[in-house]
Amino acid sequence: MIPVPEGLLFGVAGIPHSCLEESSLKAVDQVRKIGLDALELEFVQGLKMGPETAGRIKLSALSQRVRLSAHAPYFINLNAEDRGKRIQSQDLLLNSLRLASAAGASDLVFHAGYYGLSSPEEAYQNIKHSLKEILSLARSEKIAARLRIETMGKRKQFGSLDEVLSLCRELDGLLPCLDFAHIFSREGKINSYRNFMQVLKKVEKKLGRSALKNAHVHISGVKYNQTGELKHLNLEESEFRFDEWLQALDDAGVAGTVICESPSLETDALMLKNLYNSLREKRIDSGPAE
Repeated sequence: MIPVPEGLLFGVAGIPHSCLEESSLKAVDQVRKIGLDALELEFVQGLKMGPETAGRIKLSALSQRVRLSAHAPYFINLNAEDRGKRIQSQDLLLNSLRLASAAGASDLVFHAGYYGLSSPEEAYQNIKHSLKEILSLARSEKIAARLRIETMGKRKQFGSLDEVLSLCRELDGLLPCLDFAHIFSREGKINSYRNFMQVLKKVEKKLGRSALKNAHVHISGVKYNQTGELKHLNLEESEFRFDEWLQALDDAGVAGTVICESPSLETDALMLKNLYNSLREKRIDSGPAE
């Protein structure tokens, strides 16, 4: 794992479109080649990577100084009505964490589940109980990768900003993945510099300054309706005010990793990286405030 930067690293979720092979190992090379700094390995359709490949990815990322994270399978549901399915989800999440660590990923992002027939309060307690067991096992095994619960965009999914921050505050070792497209589409109103700063200040108030200095962030454009997120869009095709969002991240001193999930992947990621670098250069050129 490469050190946490003073500032933001930018990368993509999955294999860049410009990569000539559908290979996570080749994706590490391509990310560095095109000028990005991070890659989120996609385990979303299941754990199909073997230990030998994981080891090779880890070595490649270390040598190329590409920061790795991973995303657990989509079908995890820690609030499944069937207890057997809930236990299966726990096992799958723990095995995903083991694989992420073997591949050199610093963080594993996951979707916690759905409310289903449960009340939000019941879902919270069920998910909290499951995660407490997983985190305990991860500590006993000394797994290096950290577990990050993602803010979710559909209102039927567990994972509002308040739910995520409360769980992270209660459970030692659990960290947030702040997906701003999801926060925007779920609320329908978090879409201005002032709104973004309010979110960041809430994160800092609930979890401390370290949560902003070692952040893991997802971003894309998004189409949504009254039920929340419908699909990802490219940033310039969306109403999401990404320029104001990026300014807020910079002004709040957020450091860590930004993973782009737009359909265009590296095109939007590079645009964000260039815009961010321009913002930082302007701040440096302007000098300290008198």
